[in-house]
Amino acid sequence: MELTDELLSAYNLGTSDLQVVPIRNGLINATWRIDISHNSYILQKVNHQIFKIPENIAFNVRMVADYLQKHHPDYFFISPIQTHSNEEMLHIADKGYFRLIPFVKNSHTINTVEMPQQAFEAAKKFGEFTRLLSGFPVEKLKITLPDFHNLTLRYQQFSEALENGDHLRLQESKEYIRFIKEHKNIVTIYENILRNHSFKLRVTHHDTKISNVLFDSKNTGLCVIDLDTLMPGYFISDVGDMMRTYLSPVNEEEKDFSKIEIREAYFKSIWDGYMAEMGNELNAEERNHFIYAGKFMIYMQAIRFLTDHLNNDTYYGAKYEGQNFVRAGNQIVLFKKLLEKEGLLKKMVEK
Repeated sequence: MELTDELLSAYNLGTSDLQVVPIRNGLINATWRIDISHNSYILQKVNHQIFKIPENIAFNVRMVADYLQKHHPDYFFISPIQTHSNEEMLHIADKGYFRLIPFVKNSHTINTVEMPQQAFEAAKKFGEFTRLLSGFPVEKLKITLPDFHNLTLRYQQFSEALENGDHLRLQESKEYIRFIKEHKNIVTIYENILRNHSFKLRVTHHDTKISNVLFDSKNTGLCVIDLDTLMPGYFISDVGDMMRTYLSPVNEEEKDFSKIEIREAYFKSIWDGYMAEMGNELNAEERNHFIYAGKFMIYMQAIRFLTDHLNNDTYYGAKYEGQNFVRAGNQIVLFKKLLEKEGLLKKMVEK
């Protein structure tokens, strides 16, 4: 990327000894590391096709940063660097929306969970983040991605695809469609949660994959990052996304479904790490839905992939023919594997 003079001057960055290196592990935003003399930064271009009002992201991060600074000043939180006009989200006409973040030395991210300890550290950091913000007025947060984890809407979109989707793809997807319909009780439970006052609306990250935790040189969790989807939500979103992305050794792109499994030690690590921070926050009703959180997220993602396949890949797109069909099948198998081990996982939770 060629940095414009407007961007450089906005952050008072010089051009001498400047090096820009792309970071390619993000799916939504474009990210670069910038090295200037002895300082390093992370520059991100926010995808405003996905996040329609990028200023809402900056607003939420600033609100949370101020709260943590006031109530938990020792908590390590990475705030965006302000421009000389005191902006934390820079808009450049015809270029897009940008933010600059300090690079934390001797830190790294992980793309794949390869050890239970990594799952524990990540779950603990996400739990700590939510716990420390338990007193935050969650209603003041803005919605950055409307209906992101709205399972009712996702099922409605699935139903519409059954009426209007590609006929050939509908035919080949009959088995998956039947499975989704047979497990609609996942939607019913979600709707009951929305009406149940035992479930607290909390500051929720909503994207708890392992790459959104920063680790130090000893592989201890430092902090959570990438707060684009920071919004009001329920704990099932954060716990569910961890279960969806940590439990199996392969992700949703894996075509060989025989490699999909539920790793019990990783489930225990998620439980132990999250509950180490949130044990006194979650009530009995919420605890009883801990395993449901995994079913909720896996089922929803299966629906989203299958819906997009039926709609000819209009949302996710496809790098090859049938990619979203493969992704949907992958998540359905993961869901089945979770159901098979649900009894065992319940015993682990009860202990």
